[in-house]
Amino acid sequence: MKKTRLKIAIQGKGRLSDSSVELLSSLGLKFQPNGRNSLVSCQNFPLDILFIRDDDVPEYVNRGVADFGIVGENVFREKKCSVKIIKKLDFGSCSLIIAVPKMSGIKSLNELEDKIIATSYPQILSEYLKENGVSSSALKLKGSVELAPLVGLADAVCDITKTGQTLREHGLITIAKIMDSQAVLIESPNQNSNKSNFYKLWRS
Repeated sequence: MKKTRLKIAIQGKGRLSDSSVELLSSLGLKFQPNGRNSLVSCQNFPLDILFIRDDDVPEYVNRGVADFGIVGENVFREKKCSVKIIKKLDFGSCSLIIAVPKMSGIKSLNELEDKIIATSYPQILSEYLKENGVSSSALKLKGSVELAPLVGLADAVCDITKTGQTLREHGLITIAKIMDSQAVLIESPNQNSNKSNFYKLWRS
């Protein structure tokens, strides 16, 4: 079994970034985040931290580039990777929901039959619609999903929400909840003897 420096991939910018850094620091790891660097080395443990896009984290771990990753369950499920979740981290809580314009009069999922739903999670959405027998089109967008109904691009949205404030600001109301999500720790199948010491940090 090889013994090399471990790598953990976390979100570089976004809602999970600060909490991920705080969590790693709470384990006793000493490192200095630098906004200009995407790779930071721990000073007291054989671990390198990769600061990357959140939706790239599962792929880095799945391909063995990173040994571990911290990512939202919603992103993990969307990417359909074969790696496993080894711990739920109790931060970054949100829900993946379907919402419609309040003025649309739509009140149930069935009323979205043959409608267009804008989302950054087309895989999860398509599965959910199929399970519920609704034939709608998933329109994949990278961001600002909530704008789609306002400009006539879509009839509804499927997006994450925590407080519902952004939905209300855009005149949207929730008609279905697909899943609850939080940050999770995922692990690659890489064999590395330093992994056992990394596990110990979480138990101490």
